[in-house]
Amino acid sequence: MRTYQALLEVFLEYLKKEDLVQKPSSLYEPFDYIMHLGGKRMRPVLCLMGYQLFSDDDKLPFNIAMAIEVFHNFSLVHDDVMDEAPLRRGKTTVHQKYNINTAILSGDVMLVKAYEYLCTTDDKYLPKIMKVFTQTAIEVCEGQQYDMDFEERSDVQIEEYLKMIELKTSVLVGAALQMGAIAAGASDDEALHLYNFGKNIGIAFQLQDDVLDTFGEAEKFGKKVGGDIVQNKKTILILKALEKANDAQKLELNNLMNDKNLNENEKIVSVRALLNDLEIRQDTQLLMDRYYDEAFESLGKIDRSNEAKKPLVDIAKMLITREH
Repeated sequence: MRTYQALLEVFLEYLKKEDLVQKPSSLYEPFDYIMHLGGKRMRPVLCLMGYQLFSDDDKLPFNIAMAIEVFHNFSLVHDDVMDEAPLRRGKTTVHQKYNINTAILSGDVMLVKAYEYLCTTDDKYLPKIMKVFTQTAIEVCEGQQYDMDFEERSDVQIEEYLKMIELKTSVLVGAALQMGAIAAGASDDEALHLYNFGKNIGIAFQLQDDVLDTFGEAEKFGKKVGGDIVQNKKTILILKALEKANDAQKLELNNLMNDKNLNENEKIVSVRALLNDLEIRQDTQLLMDRYYDEAFESLGKIDRSNEAKKPLVDIAKMLITREH
């Protein structure tokens, strides 16, 4: 069985050979730009891993993996417009490099192109794969809307937040594995178990992201730590703190989050200290462990050897113990 790294390398080779720039170039150059801006390429590689779990065929479903990666990057282009983000993966965002209208339209064509890639799938598996992909695409949009809605609310609950990250982030992780499995001829039950494995790992992955943004080391994390605190984001850490804090601590936290005159570094240090007092990092780790256990319970229901599952076990461990 090929490792995550080996499958990543073959996907990157495939991506390098794809000619994404067509006419008008003003529409397609932003597409090409975002697709070659780097990133973990986690989702397309998981699709290939889902395939190899159920098939020994060397003819990997690069078209499905590419559809997933194009869709993921489409969502980033539009997210960056909505967030007015200046940087993506350390480089200028599409709407900043070109303009907002071009970013919106290039994102639109990327979504359509994702379906074009999918349409080259074997007719035997295409209806199931199209159904999974379309449902997932809808859910990702729903998750993004919830995320935006939460910015205007002061009463977001932990369960609502967990549902939001499930939709915005983790369903695509699960669907990537599931579509790969379907393309390899897996049964509906096996493909669904793999989806649940990926979805729960995806939630744990996002929770780890929240932890790293507040408690990570800047050199390893690759960006300034504390960005979520500065932006007053209602991450799992803040929501758990508000749930657990006494009245005085709640008042202190709300004052820190709402004081517009407070120096950024002071704000980060003070909020982090309060989170430490409340042992929020430990609580979040327990929550991550719950999703991690649920993921492996699903993986255990799949009738494949431990050797065949090992690449998935390894990547799952890496994703939720990473430091960047």
